[in-house]
Amino acid sequence: MADDLLRLEDWLSPLIARLQPAERRQLAREVAISVRKANQQSMAAQQSPDGQAWEPRKNRSRDAKGRLRQGPMFRRMRMARHLRTKAFTDSAVVQFIGRAERIARVHHFGLRDRVTPGGAEYSYPERPLIGISQDQLEQLRDIILNRLAGS
Repeated sequence: MADDLLRLEDWLSPLIARLQPAERRQLAREVAISVRKANQQSMAAQQSPDGQAWEPRKNRSRDAKGRLRQGPMFRRMRMARHLRTKAFTDSAVVQFIGRAERIARVHHFGLRDRVTPGGAEYSYPERPLIGISQDQLEQLRDIILNRLAGS
C-alpha cells in the first residue's frame, strides 16, 4: 500500500502544484475529512482500515459503575472532537488529540499500558485505528481528480 501511495503522490504532485495555496489547503481539507470519515466508519464496524476484524475485548472488563462493558470499543474516540483533521498547503493530517491520543497509540500499536492509573499493566492487542485502505486510496484519487477538473 505504501508503494501505491508513493506512486499516487508522484503522479499528482505536478498537477497539485498548479493550484493556488488556498485551493491546495481546501483540497487537503477535503482529503483529511474523507480519511477521517472512512476511519470513523471502520472503528464503528470494529475493524482495521483494511477490513480485518479487531480482537474482541476481554469479557471481564467493567465500566466505572461496575457493569460489564458491552457494545463497540472506541465509541467516543471516533467522534470528531477526539479525531481531528488539519489541512495545510502541502499536507493533510488526521490525528487523535489529548488523552485519546495516548489511548489510541496503545491500541493501534498493541503496547503495554496500565488499565487504570496506578493499576495493573496489560498488553493490549494490536487494533489499527487509523490508516488508508486500497478502496480509500481510490476514493482519494477521485476526490483530487474531481477538484483538479473543476479548477
